[in-house]
Amino acid sequence: MTGNTSPPDDAYDALDRLYDNPDERVADLQQIKPSEQDVTGQVDVFKALGNTDRLRVLNALRESECCGCELQVILDAPQSTVATHLRKLKDAGLVKSRKKGKWSYYRIADTAVFELLDLANAVQEDD
Repeated sequence: MTGNTSPPDDAYDALDRLYDNPDERVADLQQIKPSEQDVTGQVDVFKALGNTDRLRVLNALRESECCGCELQVILDAPQSTVATHLRKLKDAGLVKSRKKGKWSYYRIADTAVFELLDLANAVQEDD
């Protein structure tokens, strides 16, 4: 990442004041503690993103909706493998599907998925 990411000196002064009253600091920390549900949801998303084939699927869906058979071609993988990846992406809330006849079509569930992919690219480029 670019730029200085450390807090300004006055932020450390504020932290020092907080530690003057440890009980108050503990109470403040309890209030900002993330919920288990939030953390579990985040873990599910990052697990789904932690696979090259699933990232390929998401990048393909950036261009347009695709049917399962098209994703088989993109991944050069059998239907069962593609179905497993799609199920994990759906369970994480990253993709949605619709049926049309005997075909299932997949699309990105929310444009925030693109933001996640773009952020991953930005972080990687800065290294």
